[in-house]
Amino acid sequence: MTESRVRTTASLARVLAGLNRRPEVLLTASAIGFYGDRGDELLDEQALAGAGFFPELCRQWEAAAKPAVDAGIRVVHLRIGVVLAAREGALKKMLPLFRLGLGGRLGSGRQWMSWIALEDAVAAILFAMRTPELRGPVNLTAPGPVRNLEFTRTLAKQLNRPAILPAPAFALRLALGQMADEALLASARVFPGKLAAAGFRFRYPALQAALGATLGSRREPE
Repeated sequence: MTESRVRTTASLARVLAGLNRRPEVLLTASAIGFYGDRGDELLDEQALAGAGFFPELCRQWEAAAKPAVDAGIRVVHLRIGVVLAAREGALKKMLPLFRLGLGGRLGSGRQWMSWIALEDAVAAILFAMRTPELRGPVNLTAPGPVRNLEFTRTLAKQLNRPAILPAPAFALRLALGQMADEALLASARVFPGKLAAAGFRFRYPALQAALGATLGSRREPE
């Protein structure tokens, strides 16, 4: 996992730095895993890296683009949250259980989830590409993070199903080991500070409308 991200980014950055005609901007993928498990702390791009496997991976991933930065290329590290897409990613894995009425909170459900609608994620990437003042880390998350319990209830409501079967933390740890704590139980309350300051407007800043659009029951954005 580390080599596929860090080494590839470093190789690309070196190639771009060596070109006679360099690109004006390089967008690199990163993740809000950079922040680690931070409880209720509100995290913008000024927050330091957390501790653990994912924060260290993201730190190395972003640092790998340094040759491009040193060559004068504007580099944007997109710290991506949970992207809401019905056919891809985390939501795709949740939907079968929730549609059967077998969904529920993870652990205590108090951990913060920082999400973004796919439509807003694509728009934000284009915005970052076209906005010269954006550089360095940029949080790609909606401005309304929610606790896992709220996410669970909102998703179940959209599907007209109950959500009464929690996944206890100990069971998740038995199944996934350390990854349970870092991927499912970690709390990251992330705010897109740089996007907000640069004037980006989210089409779906609230979870209910975002899930409604994602799942096909189109509602007006809140």
